[in-house]
Amino acid sequence: MSRVKSATRNITFGYVGQVATTIMSFVLRTVFLMHLNEQLLGVNSLYSNILAVLNMAELGIGTALNFSLYGPVARGETEKIKSYMQLYRKAYHVIALVVAGIGLALTPFLGILVKNPGSISQRDLVLFYLIFLFNTVTSYFVAYKYSLINAEQKNYIQTNILTITKIVTVFIQIIVVVATENFYLFLLTDAAVQLIQKIFVSRYLDKLYPYLKDKNVTKLAKEESDEVWKKTKALVFHKVGDVARLQTDALIISSFIEVSMAGFVDNYNLVINSVANFVNIIFNSVISSFGNLIATESKEKQFSMFKVYRFFASWVYGFSCIGFMVLLTPLIRLLWGDKWILPQAAVYCILIDYYFKGDRIVLSNYKTAAGVFEPDKYLALIQGAVNLVISIVLVQTPLGLTGVYIGTIVSGLIANVTKPVIIYGSCFDRKAWGYFADTAKYLLSMVSVLVVCQFISSKVISDLNFVSFFVMAVIITVIFNGVYFLLYGRTEEFKYLSAKVLEKVRRAK
Repeated sequence: MSRVKSATRNITFGYVGQVATTIMSFVLRTVFLMHLNEQLLGVNSLYSNILAVLNMAELGIGTALNFSLYGPVARGETEKIKSYMQLYRKAYHVIALVVAGIGLALTPFLGILVKNPGSISQRDLVLFYLIFLFNTVTSYFVAYKYSLINAEQKNYIQTNILTITKIVTVFIQIIVVVATENFYLFLLTDAAVQLIQKIFVSRYLDKLYPYLKDKNVTKLAKEESDEVWKKTKALVFHKVGDVARLQTDALIISSFIEVSMAGFVDNYNLVINSVANFVNIIFNSVISSFGNLIATESKEKQFSMFKVYRFFASWVYGFSCIGFMVLLTPLIRLLWGDKWILPQAAVYCILIDYYFKGDRIVLSNYKTAAGVFEPDKYLALIQGAVNLVISIVLVQTPLGLTGVYIGTIVSGLIANVTKPVIIYGSCFDRKAWGYFADTAKYLLSMVSVLVVCQFISSKVISDLNFVSFFVMAVIITVIFNGVYFLLYGRTEEFKYLSAKVLEKVRRAK
């Protein structure tokens, strides 16, 4: 199957799954807010972030091994694949034990992280946390097997499994919350369905790749295993820094403001991540295709495809960011009421980080596909330190919540400046001036559209209801895409994308 066909299938199934899970997630959140309190919502958000921090124990070995699998998979080297997968399995079993040990060691300190838990007892805080920990630890015994289907550009298999699991879980959780209003049963339902899914996935992938059960496996040559560990060591720094920068906001908010505020933020993140997940399906679905491209094509071809990839990201993230800037808070008001509104300055900071994070996803995904981990291995550590220092200092000032996200923005921009230089030099043998010129151009275009849309919205949604909200969404869609078409419709990147879309339409007919 060609790279384009593989990416298209991954994207199609990704979208179907995302539509289903997004609808279910919004229904579940609404039911949760109606039947359980805001402290429990905050605890749910906080513990999800704590476990994301514990996942740091994986330390990038999965990324390094995924990269190592692209070549053997493309060449059909079954014995080599078996060797890599054996290494991967052993490593992940060790990681599961490490996460379990560290996770249990953290239980005495949960009270420090949860400020103003309301009526939730210390015993309940610990038991809730142990259920979250169980879900995370058990995932490591299966997760490594997904690397093979992803290396074969069959991401849709994982997508379909996760989609079905999510739908079943949410459906049962809604019934449980409405019938019992019991948070324990809410969490245990998720744990039970997840455990059944993991058992099924393990057996299904063993049948799909029967050689994974072979006992006669040749160990990797020393130079091959050394290469994996070399990349893993570089990724350790990336992983630690990324956790310190991306997964600590909820911890800071819960510890320095109060745990319920983490739930307020989580409502906004639910909406943002629902849209971001739609967008990221496209970009994450082509990582394996880029790995194949890099293994088989010239640097000129790689560079031209990277520019298309980046242009499309600027369009999609720019459009969604403008929509959020104008309509996110009105949507929260419509869905759940004025009680759940955050300060507008904090919302803008969250969305500024969202836009630049989109820019970084393009860079990070290409860098991952190319296996370029060494040159910036200390960068993520610097970012993490900058984020923690600025966020912790500013959260204790009158800025409060806004200060947390100022730290996130500043630390993220470090990568937006340095990664293009590294990628252009390492992957394309070019200077990155063109990249930064394009960044300025896209930003200017976006800000101009934002000013116009904000002015119009002050008239259209001054009387907020679902009709005026929908009308404003249509206006933003027409203005943003019309302006971008006029500005960039003649570029090579746009022409390439248009040709691919027209080709798909013709085939559909």
